[in-house]
Amino acid sequence: MPEITIGLGIALSLFMSEFLGVTAGGIIVPGYIALYLHQPVQVLVTLLAALIVFGLVRLLGTFMFIYGKRRMVLSIILGFILGYLSRNVMIFPGQTHSLEVIGNIIPGLIANWMDRQGVANTVSALLITAVIVQLTVMLLTGGEIFV
Repeated sequence: MPEITIGLGIALSLFMSEFLGVTAGGIIVPGYIALYLHQPVQVLVTLLAALIVFGLVRLLGTFMFIYGKRRMVLSIILGFILGYLSRNVMIFPGQTHSLEVIGNIIPGLIANWMDRQGVANTVSALLITAVIVQLTVMLLTGGEIFV
């Protein structure tokens, strides 16, 4: 079922980008977020990581010239590093919820689009698209939410 979710996420994200002019954190991101909607802590940790990457890129941008591909690659690398840290370093005793980010490059992609179109536009488009994708998958599978 993940391939259907990711495929629908790509299609819906492309539709929103072309017809509404707003991108949901990248073409592939809504599908991945839709796969994890049943784990809201993990979605929030991913969005928090994206906000941290967004802030770091903005901060570094005051000292360096970071535009175009460099900004995109820097966002993805910083998101990857935060994802690595969330999986391997930030482990607390008695922890009941997973504090891992979703995917390896998802926080960086979200942060890149936060920088391009704003935090509120990106987060709202991302969450709306992910919910629509998950509801569509539920309709297609006869109500099975997470297979």
